[in-house]
Order: sequence, then structure tokens, then C-alpha cells
Amino acid sequence: MSVASVDTPYKITTGRAHPLGTTVLPDGVNISLYSEHASRIELLLFDDPKDPVPTQVVPLCPEDHNTFHFWHAFVHGLRPGAGYAFRVHGPQGEDAVREGHRFDPEKVLLDPYAHAVETALWDRGAACRRGDNLATSLRGIVVDLDDYDWEGDRPLDRSVSDAVIYELHVGGFTRAANSGVSAPGTYQGVVERIGYLKELGVTAVELLPVFHFDPGEVGGTDPTTGERLSNYWGYSPLAFFAPHSGYRHGSDPGAPAREFRDMVKALHRAGIQVILDVVFNHTGEGNQNGPTISFKGIDNAVYYFTVPGDRQYYLDYTGTGNTLNCNHPVVDKFIVDCLTFWVREMHVDGFRFDLGSVLTRGEDGAPMTHPPVIWNIELSEDLLDTTVIAEAWDAGGLYQVGRFPGFRWGEWNGRYRDTLRRFVAGTPGILGDVADRLAGSSDLYQASGRVPVNSVNFVSCHDGFTLGDLVCYDGKHNEANGENNADGADDNASWNCGREGPSDDPGVEALRNRQVKNLLALLLLSQGVPMINMGDEVRRTQRGNNNAYCQDNKTSWFDWEDPVRHHDTLRFTQRMIAFRAAHPELHRQRYFDGRVNGRGVPDVRWHGCRLDGPGWDDPWGRALAFTLGAIDDHGDDLHVIANMSDEVLGFDLPVPAERSWVRTIDTSLPEGADIADEGAEQPVTGRLYLANPHSVVVLASRPTT
Repeated sequence: MSVASVDTPYKITTGRAHPLGTTVLPDGVNISLYSEHASRIELLLFDDPKDPVPTQVVPLCPEDHNTFHFWHAFVHGLRPGAGYAFRVHGPQGEDAVREGHRFDPEKVLLDPYAHAVETALWDRGAACRRGDNLATSLRGIVVDLDDYDWEGDRPLDRSVSDAVIYELHVGGFTRAANSGVSAPGTYQGVVERIGYLKELGVTAVELLPVFHFDPGEVGGTDPTTGERLSNYWGYSPLAFFAPHSGYRHGSDPGAPAREFRDMVKALHRAGIQVILDVVFNHTGEGNQNGPTISFKGIDNAVYYFTVPGDRQYYLDYTGTGNTLNCNHPVVDKFIVDCLTFWVREMHVDGFRFDLGSVLTRGEDGAPMTHPPVIWNIELSEDLLDTTVIAEAWDAGGLYQVGRFPGFRWGEWNGRYRDTLRRFVAGTPGILGDVADRLAGSSDLYQASGRVPVNSVNFVSCHDGFTLGDLVCYDGKHNEANGENNADGADDNASWNCGREGPSDDPGVEALRNRQVKNLLALLLLSQGVPMINMGDEVRRTQRGNNNAYCQDNKTSWFDWEDPVRHHDTLRFTQRMIAFRAAHPELHRQRYFDGRVNGRGVPDVRWHGCRLDGPGWDDPWGRALAFTLGAIDDHGDDLHVIANMSDEVLGFDLPVPAERSWVRTIDTSLPEGADIADEGAEQPVTGRLYLANPHSVVVLASRPTT
């Protein structure tokens, strides 16, 4: 139970209910915690967060330190770097547990608003077992957020319609021994490799979770190597206001916040926005058998969905054991407070919401028409210029792609991924669906008043095959995860190009290279917002593992030999991104509506091998072409050919008015010719273009000289 110190050096006064968490002031620190059902709370103070026992234990009595369920105190003389935690008393016993309460004053609890976390003593097992865990608990650390020079930095103000997003794992980007950075696997490591991102041409990085999480949540070992497994991805947050300490380089308590800010500031200087992959659907506390770390012991009945009639059990819409009750007013406030913190204090530019459909569920678990938390985010003036992207589904079967509540929300377009994979792998008879995806998925979004940027297009992400593995494996190979290859998706719409896994056959490798370029080309030629997975530009492989959540090793890390090994796909991606940026007709702000430009070319015309004959009903069709009219009358009209069949096909070409065609892209050609440098495009004569099997071709109209 509570351990009091001999001395009580800090004067304690009532303090204020708001804001929650810690607020550093000149004469001390205000601390506030919300718990509706607590009967009393003890505040534990540590001069050094690593101390096994607190310097002082402060009883927060309801009479003096509770205002409408906010428990608060002002600690005079407490300074940044000190540690703190809570013990929370409340209803106990079997009846209380069935009512959803899990109060346990033997457990030392982490402030969910903590700005830094001390992990030196942490033992997850002790948080799961009965008994006092003071000596092995997490502690919050007081951080002075005002003690930082932003040097004029602000979140970048850029239209999302111009974005090219790069999904990046902070640790895995530079953790490999060949990364060439001074601090591998850290925020500083990302800073040292910003030059690579800038040369690639991406405009935003989407960081896998950086809220503080417990890498030890995942146990066990790799049965193939004996290497210990860990929570690599970080999709189980514990402290939502604290940058993950595992990515810091410095050792002082404020290092994670300072170094995260340094990274953001450096990325902004390079013109690159920062989007965070955020997890508000669940926490790292698991189900009824999981550890008591924070919310569970603070007020379980408020923060989590529990089973009606027997609330000792959790409703699990996430596949992780618990689900946050996001539309409870206090949890809603917590989420909006958190997002506002990351924008105001950390200058991030946007958020991608993991299993975002959970945020649309009401307190009974049913989907809501107007979920308060979604609309509070949508309409918040603090978040008005912030990019918001939903993974518009959850593990409870709620699938909302094309109908996620809120008008400015982008959505990870899972239908885009599945359709483009199938098309490039050679699936026939889906040309209409392919055209819908290339056109920004207007069939999903236009009727409700949305626009192309609501569709975030991708063909690979952290979850599933990398782009390189998509062309090398027909089936998943997750044996290293220790689950007998039972985890991960079974249907990947992949094609190994004739041989499973690595190959030294030049023909197989050439086809794989072409397929990678085909997928990247179509992604960057599509209306909507493209997202590229870390390393896809250099064929990064996970050796067929399509669920590498536990692989903090070479399986998941960026191999810095790949940019040399696969310099041709790197060059292709760089130039493809630049090509997209140079042609606004590839990232229109509104859907195609049939209008024509000054040369009489409509915004889009769909074709097959014959002009205006796309073959929507052809059950064997595997080829599609389309013409895009330039938005600017001085710009290029574009003609795109996608031949995913196994044979050479001849495609009729439209006659450009007072112009002629030049070839800018042909993925079947060797490096250097596959995508032409500016001014090196090849003239195309005649009325027919012979497109090689499994290739994407782009022609541009130029004035006839």
C-alpha cells in the first residue's frame, strides 16, 4: 500500500480542476485527474522518477481536492523532472467488479495526460498480478513544455490535394546498422535522413504510433531464430500525451518531447508535413486478465466498453481485448484535448485514426449517425487546418469506407488497395471497378458531397505485404511470429510472378520490377491522395511476413543498401512523384464532370484498345486506357495505357489538336527509358501504340514544332 516518506517537503494546496494532467507554473505544479467513481485518491511524488518509494504521498480528500469528479492539487516547489503517480480508491468486491469497477489501491497508476514516462522500474507482469507494484510501476514525469525554442516554426499550411504521404516507422527507418546515422532508431535518426525523404519528393510523413507504448506487451520468441519478440508497431498506447521514450537519444526526462519537436521542426524546414497514426480505439491494458496501468484503475466503468449485465468483461471491437468508450463526454474530451495538444505543443499537421470506426460507436456500442467525438474533431477551431484521416473500419465488423461521418475526413481506401492489387496481378473482368478507383472513387464519395481528397489511396501499408513482397509471394510466411503462420491476412491479391520468394531468374526479377513500377505508377496517376509505404520505392522485403507487428529486427527495418540495390525503382518513384506534382490534372480538387478544356479535350475519356471502347462488360478484360484533359490550356493532355494482360496489345491513340504525343512513361522499358527526364521524352508517331504485357504507358501532348 502507500509508502510515506519521513519528510514532507512540498506544501500542498487545493489547486485547480483544469487543465487535466500537469501544468508547470513559476511556483510549482498543478495536477488534476478525472475519476467519477473514486472515493479518494493518493498522489505519489518522486523527486527522482526512478526512486523505489515516493518522496511524499498526498491524500486528496473529497472535501478539498475534488470538483465535479476532477481530483486536483497544487504542489508548491515541485519542478520539471520530478515523478508522480496515483493510487485510486473506489468500490471493490465482486459486486463492484460486475458493475464494471476495477479499483485497486495497491496498483500505482500512470496519469493518462502525462507528458513523459519513466520506465526504468517497469514490470508488466507485476501490473497483472495481485499485490502492490510500487517498486515496478510506471511514473509520469513533469515536463515544462514552455521550455523550448520553436524558432518560428508552425504547422505547414498546404492543400491536402497536393500531398504524397509516406508511411514511416520512426524506429525502423534508421535502426539498421547501415543507416549511417549517429542515433539509430530515434527521432534524431529521422532528422539525419530527411535528405532522403526530400529527394524522394514526398510531402508528408505518416508516423506509426509515437504515443508512449510498452514494447514488452508482446512476449514470446521467434521459433526460427530464438530472438525475443516485441510490440514493434506500437498500437497499444499507455500515455497519449507523451512521445514514446524508446525513440529518444538523450537521457534526461524531457528528451522525448524535445527530440520529437526537433524532428518536427526539421521536417517542416524541409517542407514535409507530419501526420501521426493515432490509436484512440483501445489501450495497452488488455481485457479482464490484462494489467492495471492507468484507465482501468482510474475509472474502468467510464473509459471502457463493458458487457451489459456483467461488466467485468469487455466489449472488444478492436481485437485487442478492450475498446475505449470514445463518445462518453469525458473520453471525448480526452481525445480532443490530446489532438489539440499535439497540434499546439508539438506542431503536428494531421492524424490518421487507427480503427477509426470505433470512434463512431455510442456508449451502447452501436454506430451513431452523428458521433460527438467525430464532429468535435471536425469542427474544432484548434484542429480546423489539421488533416484528419480515418481507417474507416474496426474489428467488430463495422466497415464505413465511403460513408465515414464527417465531411473533411479522408479515409484509407481499402477498396482501392484491393482493386489495384487484383488488376495488376492480372485479374480479368474488373475494369469498371478499376476506373472508379483511378477516378478517385467517386462511386463512394461524390453522392454525399465529398471530393477526391477524401480517398487516401494505397496499395501497401505497414499491415500486410510490402509492395516488394506483393510481387514475390503468393502466400504469407509469418512463421517467425510464433503463431504457426495462422496470423495475418490469407487473401493478399498478390502474384509471385512465377516463383515463390527470392529468385535469381533474370526474367522473373525483371517482371517483378515492372510490376512494382506498375503499382507505383497507377497509384500516382490516380485522383485522390496517394500514400507510399516505407521502403516500397526500393522494394523493401519482409520475406513474406504480412503481419510484422512483433518484428523489431531486420525483417521490418529499412535496409539502407536497398536504395543502391534497387536504384532503378527508386529513380522511377522519384520521377513519378515529380511527374504527378507537375500535372494538376492528376490531383484535381473536384470529380470529373465532363467539362472540356480550350482544346476541346474532356476532363476524362475512357478507352480500351479501341477509342471510347473500355469494355466495361468484358469478363476477360485486363487492359484499360484513358485520356485526361489538361486543366490549364497551356498544360499537357495525358493519355494513359494499362495493359495487365500477358500479351502485346495495340491501343488506338486519339489525335491531339495542334499537338503531338511524346512518351513520358513506359514501365516495360529499361531504367532511364521507363520514365523520361524532362526534355528527353520520345516522340510517338502513328495512330497505334503497342503496349507490352504488364505495363503502364503515359503519353503527353506537346505543341507541334
